[in-house]
Amino acid sequence: MRLKDKVALITGAGSGIGRATAILFAEEGAAVVAADLTRDSAQETVDAITSAGGQAVSLTGDVTASADAEKMVASAVESFGKLDLLVNSAGLTARHSSLEGASPEEAWVRVIDVNLKGTYMVSWYAVPAMERAGGGSIINLASVMGLVGYPVGIGGGFNPYPPSKGGVVQFTKTLAVDSARRNIRVNCLCPGFIETNLTSGLTSDPEMLEKLNSLHPMGRLGQPREVANVALYLASDDARHVTGTALTVDGGYTAW
Repeated sequence: MRLKDKVALITGAGSGIGRATAILFAEEGAAVVAADLTRDSAQETVDAITSAGGQAVSLTGDVTASADAEKMVASAVESFGKLDLLVNSAGLTARHSSLEGASPEEAWVRVIDVNLKGTYMVSWYAVPAMERAGGGSIINLASVMGLVGYPVGIGGGFNPYPPSKGGVVQFTKTLAVDSARRNIRVNCLCPGFIETNLTSGLTSDPEMLEKLNSLHPMGRLGQPREVANVALYLASDDARHVTGTALTVDGGYTAW
């Protein structure tokens, strides 16, 4: 077990990459705090973990709220005695159902808040807790859209998602440099298009799905578990000399 005796806090753990990562980390021996904005979704992830013999507790909160971010970290320490691992997976796109009817400015603010500010807020409280535990690993979910622009016809030039994820990439590098002296590694993952609730608005259209598949040399979209597998590597001691990197998990999307 690669994460035996580790304690992991995972935001956005109620679905998609966050859920897949929470389940995998638990399978590898970690005790998991599954945090999500939706109570039932977080509990479903915990139920999946505990039914398989793992350790997990659920927590509801908004990563953009300082008090909630602090509570997430405190819950890990109170429940399991420490915090070793943080996966900042909470995120949304401008197409999310919660932004239906929002103005472009409102959508911009909310997407930047969740994707970038939320990553910042939870990390802010996690770093001191990890330092007290002797070190740790932070894994931020960025995106290939933080490295390259949206293709024409998929996202417009004023879309807030790429800037939010580009910010996550730079925040990761900056925090990694500062945290190395605390024995805390900080990396981010840049997935390509993955089959999750965030991409369902695109993949539900057969023509759009065909276009998306054609943009990936592998000829398909990725699966949440495939991203979780790379998160596991970054969380484990196998990556003990890896920090400040933005690792693509994109089926070759950025290779051409």
